[in-house]
Amino acid sequence: MEQFEPDRLSPAQVAAMRRSFRRGRASLTRRSLLRASAGGALTVGGLGALSACGIPPAGQSEGGVSAEDHSEKEKTVSFSNWTEYMDVDESEKHHPTLDAFKKRTGITVKYTEDINDNVEFFGKIKPQLAAGQETGRDLICVTDWLAARLIRFGWVQKLDPANLPTAYANLSQQFRSPDWDPGRAYSYPWTGISTVIAYNRKALDGQEVRSVSDLLDNPKLKGKVGFLSEMRDSIGMTLLDMGKDPGRFSDDDYDAAVARLQKAVDKGQIRRFTGNDYTADLTKGDFAACLAWAGDVVQLKADSPDVDFLIPDSGYMTSTDNLLVPNKARHKTNAERLIDYYYEPGPAAQLAAYINYVCPVDGVKAELAKIDEDAANNPLILPDKDMAAKSRAFRSLSAKEETAYEEKFAKLTGA
Repeated sequence: MEQFEPDRLSPAQVAAMRRSFRRGRASLTRRSLLRASAGGALTVGGLGALSACGIPPAGQSEGGVSAEDHSEKEKTVSFSNWTEYMDVDESEKHHPTLDAFKKRTGITVKYTEDINDNVEFFGKIKPQLAAGQETGRDLICVTDWLAARLIRFGWVQKLDPANLPTAYANLSQQFRSPDWDPGRAYSYPWTGISTVIAYNRKALDGQEVRSVSDLLDNPKLKGKVGFLSEMRDSIGMTLLDMGKDPGRFSDDDYDAAVARLQKAVDKGQIRRFTGNDYTADLTKGDFAACLAWAGDVVQLKADSPDVDFLIPDSGYMTSTDNLLVPNKARHKTNAERLIDYYYEPGPAAQLAAYINYVCPVDGVKAELAKIDEDAANNPLILPDKDMAAKSRAFRSLSAKEETAYEEKFAKLTGA
């Protein structure tokens, strides 16, 4: 288990977080294209939560610490999630899948949409976890890099496979064994987030785009190309285009990817680096093509007939938001039962139909077709085998690597 030390943020890491709050996925809810963040800006308190001193190191308490499990006597589970990341009914007051879970099991879900950003949420739960105290939460949903950190610190519990037979059986192959949690001993994905190339057919004006190389090198697209302000997405897609594996790259490979992007910046090929505000640029035609997140593209295609997407032959990046049980959770078994429930085709289909991100559950297509046939046939929601085979994940980074890489990426993007 990695020893926890209070975080010391480099200027580049602060800049990366500011980008995330201001423009990236963190500044958004998960469904509406407007997706204004409830937080709005990175506060001094938020940074303080990351760098506060006086918190006992994780090494003072054993990792994966459980409390007495009260699941049998207390039919409840406390679940913290992102906003707009759960199905709702037409009244927007009820969550049909959660209601069905309660009806079947008798377990009430205390569902809280209190995650606006990974960094901010980490600041909320870190003091209790570092001190070996319960967080008041039985189940949390965080992005892969933060899930990896929590596992390294020993702050989440190993899951009991006996309570997860459906999840184990139905987990899609592409999500089964990330390098930060081999075999999914501590986590299960809630959804996948794919990075693809989106384009505006009218703005392309007859130009063909099939790869990241086309974005970077076609002079007729000069000033009409967008890349993402999220380092792992832009660098990962560039590495793939260069024939490198984002899961196994070296420092030299990273530097070569940065240099390739820098060349495109210097010659004015890349108009700008964006978060989800690329959606406006793309629909207006200010971007002829850009890197984009699949969940947005699903909605953009429905509203804008000129917008479409492609998967480069070199592959595409996929990250995940993941379910974990924190240390000292009072209702671990109930949390595991809830995870397992969302790996049944029915509930998984209902969730996918609402949030429009990559469903990590196999065997969902028939159920999803009953709700939304277009969604069931959309490879951005249910990747087929060929598409899933092209999916790649960015490898885990050490603290030293993350600092160095973010500094270089901040310089590239002008953050």
